[in-house]
Amino acid sequence: MTRFLSLLVLGLTLSSSALADEEGAETCVRTKVWDGYADGWGIRTLTSTTLAPNATRNYLVTLYKGNEYQITTCGDEGVQNLDVLLYDLNGNVVLRDDTADREPKLYFQPTETSTYYIVLHARELKTGATGAGVSMAVVYR
Repeated sequence: MTRFLSLLVLGLTLSSSALADEEGAETCVRTKVWDGYADGWGIRTLTSTTLAPNATRNYLVTLYKGNEYQITTCGDEGVQNLDVLLYDLNGNVVLRDDTADREPKLYFQPTETSTYYIVLHARELKTGATGAGVSMAVVYR
């Protein structure tokens, strides 16, 4: 009985703490992707993850000359400032967002086909948030 009560208290504690919401972040990005279909955008990549405060997640993508790309992101309610950056394979920043919000976006049209890193950075979380659910989509036309 003591073990049951301990598990119950632990479960209630975890459910009331600020947990990351990947599903909410992904729903936000999916809505933006669907809205983009009307403007001729097609989906290239869509993914979600959870980031600790000030953590990053890197995604390797090949982007093709002649296409126009949009990198769309959403962070859950625990995110104060989510950053998105585009790096070349030499580690040089090609593009970065200049916003301080939870839904940054980049536009890019490569001059040659190449491979890049897309980096999501949970720069700042709201007070009490222990992690951030974030989602990212790469669309093209």
